[in-house]
Amino acid sequence: MPKFKISATALFILIIFSGYTFSQNDAYNFLRLDVGARASSLGGSFVSNTGDINSIFYNPAALSTIKNTQASVGFYKYLLDINSGNIAYGQRYKDAGYFGGSVRYFNYGSFEKFDEQSNPLGTFSANDLALSVGYSNMIRPNFYYGANLKYIYSQIDDYNSSAVAVDFGLLYVIPSTMWNFGVSVLNAGTQISKYNSEKEDLPLDVRVGVSKRLEHLPVRIHFEFNDLTAKSDDFLKKFKNLSVGGEFDFNEYINFRVGYNNAQRQDLKTGSSLGIAGFSTGIGIKFLENYTFDYGFNSLGNIGSTHKIDIGFTLK
Repeated sequence: MPKFKISATALFILIIFSGYTFSQNDAYNFLRLDVGARASSLGGSFVSNTGDINSIFYNPAALSTIKNTQASVGFYKYLLDINSGNIAYGQRYKDAGYFGGSVRYFNYGSFEKFDEQSNPLGTFSANDLALSVGYSNMIRPNFYYGANLKYIYSQIDDYNSSAVAVDFGLLYVIPSTMWNFGVSVLNAGTQISKYNSEKEDLPLDVRVGVSKRLEHLPVRIHFEFNDLTAKSDDFLKKFKNLSVGGEFDFNEYINFRVGYNNAQRQDLKTGSSLGIAGFSTGIGIKFLENYTFDYGFNSLGNIGSTHKIDIGFTLK
């Protein structure tokens, strides 16, 4: 890593928003954070979701389930001066299949910088960026596959590193019973350039999830295991990384969402207090026929909370 000292506040923020934990020796841990207000408000349980362009961040196979050309722009407000945003786009191209692209960006604000003798050297900033292009198609009716090719870039002051990765996904839908099953492998790749002489792993993530639309209620329940490649002495502890979510349709224009992320709740424990860490909620509104507005709130317990906003639109 760069050979200069940073303030305690800067170090704390970089640790927290590098995946809520510094126990993993991975680079680019911003890729573990949820993308999209809708997904975030469902606790990140989104690998089996359909019909939403932001599913490309969780399972590229879901790209084949968008009915029309879709795009989404999102802005996320974190603690202090940390901001993030994303853009996603997808469409079908004749009979060749579905193509999409996405951008994720993080800016961690400005921090004070010191040399090894604690002399002030001004300020510095830190940024993360991920660009991807994706493709998806059908294996057979209601059974989809997809893949993303991803370029990742990270910068701290004058130092930077980069990597390439791929995402793979499968999605199976049963329309008659309204069950969805999804599995994805995210961030499988390698570094191109390093911050230092030691090569770091990418945050490989294996997700398996299911969702079900209830027959007599306007509710879809999501259930998911993620980060199944996490190292653990106890195999069963891998399954602590579960998330659940519920989406309630008030009518065709408004829905309400709640979620819970168990791994996030455990990672954010401070002392004996947890507060409502790991819980989330949000709302989705459809307006002007082709536009959607989504808001997501996530509790970080005693640390604070995050707010996410997306604007989506469909081109017919």
